[in-house]
Formats: sequence, C-alpha cells, structure tokens
Amino acid sequence: MPYFDAASAASLHPVARQALLAALDEGWADPARLYREGRRARLLLDAAREAAADAVGCRPDELVFTSSGTTAVHAGIAGALSGRRRVGRHLALSAVEHSSVLHTAAAHEAAGGSFTEVPVGRSGAVDPAAYAGALRPDTALACLQSANHEVGTEQPVAEVAALCAEAGVPLLVDAAQSLGWGPVAGRWSLLTGSAHKWGGPAGVGLLAVRKGVRFAPQGPAGERESGRAPGFENLPAIVAAAASLRAVRDEAAGEAVRLRALVDRIRSVVAERVGDVEVVGDPERRLPHLVTFSCLYVDGETLLHELDRHGFSVSSGSSCTSSTLEPSHVLKAMGVLSEGNVRVSLPVGTAEADVDRFLEVLPGVVAEVRERLGAPVPAPPSPAPVAPLVVDALGRRCPIPVIELAKVIGEVPVGATVTVLADDEAARLDIPAWCEMREQEYVGEEPADRGSAYVVRRLI
Repeated sequence: MPYFDAASAASLHPVARQALLAALDEGWADPARLYREGRRARLLLDAAREAAADAVGCRPDELVFTSSGTTAVHAGIAGALSGRRRVGRHLALSAVEHSSVLHTAAAHEAAGGSFTEVPVGRSGAVDPAAYAGALRPDTALACLQSANHEVGTEQPVAEVAALCAEAGVPLLVDAAQSLGWGPVAGRWSLLTGSAHKWGGPAGVGLLAVRKGVRFAPQGPAGERESGRAPGFENLPAIVAAAASLRAVRDEAAGEAVRLRALVDRIRSVVAERVGDVEVVGDPERRLPHLVTFSCLYVDGETLLHELDRHGFSVSSGSSCTSSTLEPSHVLKAMGVLSEGNVRVSLPVGTAEADVDRFLEVLPGVVAEVRERLGAPVPAPPSPAPVAPLVVDALGRRCPIPVIELAKVIGEVPVGATVTVLADDEAARLDIPAWCEMREQEYVGEEPADRGSAYVVRRLI
C-alpha cells in the first residue's frame, strides 16, 4: 500500500533503526554521571549533538534536544520573547505558520502581548517587503517557516532574515519540513526541527539558538540541555535522530531530483485528467516531494477515504475532516479552495510505478465522489432571459453550496447574478475561490436573515 504522507511522518530510516538499537544497549545510563556508563552515554550525546549541529549549520553548544518539534517551537518563542521583553512584546509571523507557532502567538496575546500576521500571496509565500513592514520598534521576535507544511511552498527566509537583522529583530525559523533536504540559508537567529519528519523516531525535536541572541528559558529551571529542555534526555532516540538526519542528507541531492520529477508528473497529469482542479502552492520554489491540489465539488474527507480504499495513504487540508470543521488556515490565507484538497508527499524511495497507479486511480475516484454529491455536468446556456436566481444552501455544509452554485450558473444570462444563501463558514472561502477558478465574477457578500448572501455574476 503506497504511503504518500511523508510530510506528516516519515517511516523510520534504516540507519535510525540501527542507531536506536545500538544506543539502547550503550546509552541507557545518565550522561550527567561521571562513572563509566555515564561517560559512555555522554560521549553518545555529544556525538549526536555535533552531528545535528553540523546538519543545521550551527555550533554544538547552540543546539539542544527537546521532546518534540512542537516543544522546540514553544520553548524557542517563549524564551526569545522573554529574553527581549525590554524591547517590547510584539511578535511578527506569517499567516501560514504551523499551528504550534499560531497557538504560541495566541497564548502570548492572551498574556498581554501582541502579534501581527503577515499575509501571503496565492502561492503561499510572503513578500519580504511586506514582512519588513510588519516589524515595529517593539517587535521582540519574528517567525517564518522555511517551507509550508500543507502546500510545500518555500519561504524567502534569507531575504526576510536579512531584513530582520537590519531591524535588529531575531528570526525564528520552523524548519521541520525542510531540514531533511538541506540547511536553511540566511542569517536566522533561532531554528526548530522535528525528527519524525526526516525519518528519525518520534519524540525528538531540536532547538538552535545562536550565540548573542537574548534568550530566557521559561518554566522551572532545569539542569539539562542548557536549561532549555527539562527532563532526562531520551538518549537512544536522540542518537537515532541525529544519525538519520546525517543519512537522509547524504541521500537528499539524488532523491530531490528524482522525487521532484515525480511530483512534476503529478502536477501536470492531475491538471490534464481531472477537470475543475487547481494545483496550489508555488510551482518552482517548493519542497521536492510535496504537492497539493484542490478538486471542486468534492468532499475532502470522502475523497481521502476512497483513496485509502484503493490503497493510497494521503492527507488533506480540507475543512471537512473528522478532526475539525474549520477551514485550513493555510488555504484560507492563500485564498484558494478550502474543499477537496489532497496533499501528496512522497517518501524517500517512492517507486515510479506507485505514482503512475495513483494517477490512474485518481480521476475515477474524483468522478465517483462528485457523482455521489450531485456535482454538475456541463450544459448549454439557456437562451431565454431568466429572473435573478437565489440558491438556498442554508444548513448545508461544504462543498454543497459551491456545487449548487455551479449547477445553476449556466441558467442565467451572461452579466446576470446568482445569490447563494449559506451559513457554512467555508462558503466565505470556497465561493470566491470557485469564481477565480471558473473565471466568474465574485461580486461580494451581503447580510442575510440567516448566514450570508454571496453574489456571483456570470461572465462566461
């Protein structure tokens, strides 16, 4: 069964497995102790730190291991904000950051601080000039991911880091998705990563803090990991994480070329074989193994279940998933369709035959789901003038409001409007996105007795 969700978690790398088993025998003792077993454990920890620091591009004494990538983000942001509290309590971040960054920003605001979200373009990347405009005299910290978790778009980290340095603001980079592919360029100040994204064991993160960055660890003081990550180190997992990071880096150049070619094939073939689809994210500045596309008139959760039934493990940024009814904040910020999203992230070693089979299966699966939901089929426009149409989609969830709109748009003359009544929050994103994709005019949103009225003018 092809596993196409490496962006969520990569399977354990063979080198990580070997290192983990060896460290279970040799690294079980307390590395803070001076007896033989402790010294042996300390040597393993020091070697792992040196290997990870070399991969990150920092000094070993600038890097600590944490219990997860999320913990590293929380600790990094909290420590940097506290260390620069005399400057101010303002935080700058992009609108498409990982939820761990957004949750920390919300907690910071609840505690009396403030933050500014820098918008992104339709590709998912920030404009460096716009990011610089969000920096204020009281900005204590800026955050920018190296590459987006949902759509793979790479951010202009080097340019933003230079602007932050010029403004005297440290930049924290969430490099969880990209670290396995290479170091992060630019004059960043803090960096976080997560081992299970590159084939290491889950439960290991890393936090790098450059010398000279004011940093005050929060919470009760600890004696381990420079006081920045309390608790006994999971030494076998740390050793395996560092070993696997070095191993995947050795393979990265060749695999990046191979997987990028497979992703390019997915991007082109999906657009050819599946009607009413939009491939989202930057087509060039992106991770080599990841592609996301949005299918109109499709329930994302149903589509994922059907692909799973056909043997493919993929993920989605859809708002209609079992875990949440909220639209993806990334897709919302990009202004693209929030329904029917499929994220394919190929693991190292993915076979070309598996990708070909996926591309053979996908069109039929999408067609089946659309037929089940009553999606429209092309029809000739009505020659006779008709009264303005109102589509009542109140009480109906995504993607039904858009499906109903698509069914009737051909019934009105060019230049006439259709009004969709909907009380699903996703309609506020999906209807303008549908108009963009189908070259119709989104007139705007109007108040209604229940929900909102979305007005669309037929152009073609």
